[in-house]
Amino acid sequence: MRIDIQLLGRFRVTVDGRETAETDWRRSRSVTLVKLLALAPRHRLHREQAMEALWPDLPPEAAAANLRKAVHFARQTLQANEVIGLNGEVLSLAPDAELAIDLERYEAAAKAALKDRDSAACALLAPAHGGELLPDDRYAEWTQQPRERLQALHVQVLKCAGLWQEVLKVDPVDQEAVRALMQAALDTGNRGEAIRLFQGLRERLRIDMGLGPDRATVSLYEKAITAADAATKGIDEHVRGLMAWGIIHLHSGDFGEAERKAQEARSLALAGGLGREIGEASALVGLVAHMQGQWQDLFRSEFVKWVRQPVPAASNVFDGHLCLAEFCLCNARGHADMASLSRELLTIAEDMGSTHGQALATLILGKAALFSGRLEDAEALLTRADELHAQAGALVGRALALHRLAEVALARGQRWKAGRLLQRGLNIAEQTWLTPHLLIRYTAQAVEAATDIEQVAEAIRHGDRLIAEESTCQPCSMGFRVASAIALAEAGEVDQAGRRIDEAERIAGMWQGGPWVASVWEARGVLRRAQGNGAQATALFQEAAARFSDLARARDRERCLARAKST
Repeated sequence: MRIDIQLLGRFRVTVDGRETAETDWRRSRSVTLVKLLALAPRHRLHREQAMEALWPDLPPEAAAANLRKAVHFARQTLQANEVIGLNGEVLSLAPDAELAIDLERYEAAAKAALKDRDSAACALLAPAHGGELLPDDRYAEWTQQPRERLQALHVQVLKCAGLWQEVLKVDPVDQEAVRALMQAALDTGNRGEAIRLFQGLRERLRIDMGLGPDRATVSLYEKAITAADAATKGIDEHVRGLMAWGIIHLHSGDFGEAERKAQEARSLALAGGLGREIGEASALVGLVAHMQGQWQDLFRSEFVKWVRQPVPAASNVFDGHLCLAEFCLCNARGHADMASLSRELLTIAEDMGSTHGQALATLILGKAALFSGRLEDAEALLTRADELHAQAGALVGRALALHRLAEVALARGQRWKAGRLLQRGLNIAEQTWLTPHLLIRYTAQAVEAATDIEQVAEAIRHGDRLIAEESTCQPCSMGFRVASAIALAEAGEVDQAGRRIDEAERIAGMWQGGPWVASVWEARGVLRRAQGNGAQATALFQEAAARFSDLARARDRERCLARAKST
């Protein structure tokens, strides 16, 4: 007997030339068991490993009964008892049959070609990679390790073959591939293409605050911008180079040099009237101060300095500090501290007659009220902030004010009102340089504001597309990841929900001090409840409530306690 299994691009099993159709699988866990064994080392698993992977929340007796059923239905579907063997406590796939798996063929050929450094063989192998591993199980935890192993191997094959464009399709931020393509462009005199490649990389890395190209890539970029006459060089190109070096110095701990590069970049951007670059350089100035625990002092001095300056330059500077302002609002003392600072700044702005200064201070006060659970105060302040930002022509501030007003509406159960606010804010957000931060935030609220399952599904698909495009801020994606996980868990899609929660937990661990760890606990509680484990769900909700309480977020605390009580 010969059994052929396809794992790449799709799942398919053929027994002695007879293909098993998807409709033939009457039990989902039976097909999952076959997939699990196909990926296992030597295609063997202890019964307890299979039970833990497939039914992690069931007691041993129930999981064992389910395993027996899965084995039975797999044999029945494939019309071959030999497809799954059981020797004592060990399950094995096709122990007495000829077994061929496309993944193993590819891995063996790839490793042989790489060992011989055979670029021609690797070039032939590249199209032989049959696609994504088990695309229908993208979020299943048991596929993650083999999925990552396959991607790493495939990238090595592509690099050996010199297929750098294909490498970027797999990993858009692979800097070795970007440098190879930049150098190739410079070798043919195409300076513009080299600059375009660098800018694309920088765009993707810039989204996660504080990330940037490495030294080798920045050095090659500088070679590109000095490869032409001075008259053809743009200020924006110099600003990008300075920003890239500033981030490198930031990560190396040379805060003084990082600040100098950021300040120089901002000065050039101001001279060139480059609004986006003014904001980005201001964000880097703020991040340097934040890394040294000095952001609030810097923000006060920046506000006093720039509130005297005309719009739009001052608004662009303020925009660069908005993410850090929100981050500082999220810690336990942030509401009171930032509200106190903002009241001081509001007085200064009123004395100066600065509309854009009043707008920024009022926006922060509105957020502080919202996070403290004072919805009426938050609505009044955020509405005023929206009006002031409109008068100042500051789009970013308007988009953020409308985003938080939608949150107020959702907290009151007014989904219809939230939907209208979201549509207004989204139209504005799409016109700003902070689009990668704002769009995913709006999509998170679209999930929460949806009134039927079709709207939920469409909002989740849209958010997934934004994340897949590698152009979304990871911290800002947390709201969407949590909201989509909760929605999917409540819809019974527990596998997808679990994978999303795992990813959210990884990101939350990178940005300590905010509400996201508590949000992940809450999402896990919803997942456990959907899986029928009420005791675990209650404990998770109570832990989330305690963490929200530590952050002085009373409204979030009460929501989690209500979930625990209703479980």
